[in-house]
This record gives sequence, structure tokens and C-alpha cells, in this order.
Amino acid sequence: MVGMTTRRNAIDADGPSTPSGDAARDGEWNGGTRNFTVHHDGVTIPVSLGGRGRPLVLCPGLNSTQADLRELTEALRRDHQVVTFDLRGHGLATPAASRYSFDDFLSDLVAVMAEFDWPSPPVLVGYSLGADLAVHHAAERPDSVAELVLIDGANPLPEPFITEADLEEFRAMAERLATRGESEAAEGSAHQVALTAEDIFDLCLEIDAVRSAILHRYQRIRRPIHMIMSTAIAGGGAEARAAWRNRLWRAGVERLVRELPQVSTSWLDADHRLVFTHAPDIADIIRTLPRPAGGTTS
Repeated sequence: MVGMTTRRNAIDADGPSTPSGDAARDGEWNGGTRNFTVHHDGVTIPVSLGGRGRPLVLCPGLNSTQADLRELTEALRRDHQVVTFDLRGHGLATPAASRYSFDDFLSDLVAVMAEFDWPSPPVLVGYSLGADLAVHHAAERPDSVAELVLIDGANPLPEPFITEADLEEFRAMAERLATRGESEAAEGSAHQVALTAEDIFDLCLEIDAVRSAILHRYQRIRRPIHMIMSTAIAGGGAEARAAWRNRLWRAGVERLVRELPQVSTSWLDADHRLVFTHAPDIADIIRTLPRPAGGTTS
């Protein structure tokens, strides 16, 4: 259950509003960016607001932070008021008291979205896990968003991405990510992630299960949806398992477009790191929205 947030913040139609009352005391302005925190469900979520134009909320993914998404955020702020934040256990957010779950992260997004008095609903952009969170949020609260932009996530895969044969590989990946997170935490970095290898591994399995059932969530959304997807989520090598994953990734999107022709897609020649390697391209795609329903670009 989502906890109560501390205050609501007005967003002006053309640019960030001047804070007043509790917002003025709790927030901090740095070079046109406002930083403040949202307290809910026993965790503290750091939030940043900056830019000018149409409101947009950018939700990070598993093992990514708002600091990691800085290049994309800065590009988007040329045309949007962009809200960024850290999920619990990521960046400067406090860690969870116990285990992490998809519903926990969804509650973080819901709490941040509820923090603002929007003059009009925002564009909701999610990367990887953030895309899945965005779809679930929009399915439950259809009037809270103007449209969705989903970056390499929320893919209604026709079969599991992680099979029994992949468990050892994903455990090793989780160990590597957890070790890196520990190193960054020791430095007090805004890029740090507090999740353990077990947390990361369990979440990978949970996200795979969430995607197997996400199609019916899409069917409840009556807002424009644009997907920005990588052509090689598993890398561009000749390894057979990677090639299979890349084909499966495309098959999931093609399945979605068949079911919901109003969904539009853009494919970038990249792997799952596309938010870091192709940030200007992603910002350009978002800048040109809305797009005709059902159109596909490459």
C-alpha cells in the first residue's frame, strides 16, 4: 500500500513554479533545478524537477539511477519540465527495510506522481523496469498520464526471457552488479545501488513473470503509447543464446503491435544500454511526439 506523501507541488504550464510554504522550506533550487524528497512507505525518495515545457516524468529501471540518466534528462529538459527520481535502494533513495518487489517500486512511482498538481497530465517515460512500472501505473490510473514512452522494457514476451538454462548466467550477472553497487556505495555515489545479488536475481525473475502477463494491462490503456526499443538487447555477438533473446525481444513488440495497432515503435541499433549510448536520439524521438498511431520507424 502506498503511504502518504508530504506535500503536493504545483507545476506551471510553461516552466517550473516558484515553491511556496512547505515546498519552499523542503525544496532546494540549484541552477534552475528543484530538488526535494518524497517520504512514503518508510522510504525517502529524492526527486528533481527542471526544464521548461510540457511535463514529463522519467522513471529509471532496475540498477539505474537518476544520476545515470543525466544525459537523457538534460536533453529532455530543453523541451519539457522533467521530473526524475530514484527508486528505493537506488541512488540517494533510502533502502527498503526488507526485500524488494515490483509492487514496492510501483508504489515509489505512484507516490512521486501524486506529489504534483499537474496543469495537464504528464508524459510518462520509463526505462527497462521503469517501462513496466509505467504500464501498470497507467492501466490503474488512466487519467494520470497523457501518453507513455517505453524504453526497452514492458515487452509482452511470448515466452520466458529467462529459462532454466539461463539461471547460472543471470546469477553471475547479479553478482557483478551487486559488487559494483557496493563499490559505489562505499564512495557515497549518487550512482550507488543498495540491492544485494539475491535481490537483483529475484527481481529479474519477477520482472520476467510480470511481462508474461502484461498484455492485458496494455489493453486497459487508452492513451498513446510509443516504444523505443533496442535491436540487440542481448548484444550484437554471434552467440546463439544472445541471438535468440534478440529475436524474442522483437517478437514481443510485434505481438503487441498486432494486438494494439495504435502502439507505435522506434528501433535503435543498440543493446540495452541505449539510454546511455543513444540519449540524444531518444530525446529527439520523444521531442517529435505525438506520432500517428500504429506507425513504425527505424
